[in-house]
Amino acid sequence: MKLLVIEDDRTTADYIVNGLRQEGHVVDHLADGREALPQAMSGGYDVMVVDRMLPGLDGLSLVKALRAAKVPTPAIFLTAVGGVDDRIEGLQAGGDDYLVKPFAFGELSARIQALARRPQAAVQETVLTAGDLTMDLIRRKVIRAGVEIDLLPREFALLEHLLRRKGRVQTRTMLLEAVWDISFDPQTNVVETHISRLRSKIDKPFDRELLKTVRGAGYRIEG
Repeated sequence: MKLLVIEDDRTTADYIVNGLRQEGHVVDHLADGREALPQAMSGGYDVMVVDRMLPGLDGLSLVKALRAAKVPTPAIFLTAVGGVDDRIEGLQAGGDDYLVKPFAFGELSARIQALARRPQAAVQETVLTAGDLTMDLIRRKVIRAGVEIDLLPREFALLEHLLRRKGRVQTRTMLLEAVWDISFDPQTNVVETHISRLRSKIDKPFDRELLKTVRGAGYRIEG
């Protein structure tokens, strides 16, 4: 494979690049995000390995710019920041996988191979709509009927998940897994609380209700 590694820590970069080359891959390495952007834009890579914290242009902004330019090359983030919110942010920015430092080279190699085997889907939309509501994922803005709506990060993630599945019911379990990365029922009302807060911001000030409760099933956004 032809791989692009964007990592500014010399020791980490050497560890990754040397290991990948020993496996027979062609590897290009850059240490500055701003310098790496045009290289990544040129395409031709099977997978990119991107450090989240980079000089010049951080990894999140770099991948966002690539996705906005319709560059579909799979990207795996490397980061020392491994909280749930951070992983969600990385995936929402257009990343395909997320590996927290320190990591084993074997795991990185396996994840790269898995991404390379995955058929490349169309780049996800960066502007989502429902009725007179618009969500701009690049600018991180939500506007309804010309009014900008201020959402907290979790509310933003919840609305994005629902908009991407417009018209389809999302159960409480689906939302816990997708937005909170919880694969079990914590017996709390966190979903209901956030749905209520989201509804108060995107629906109550306006004439038409977009966020629907489907009794006994879950929630959905109507277009």
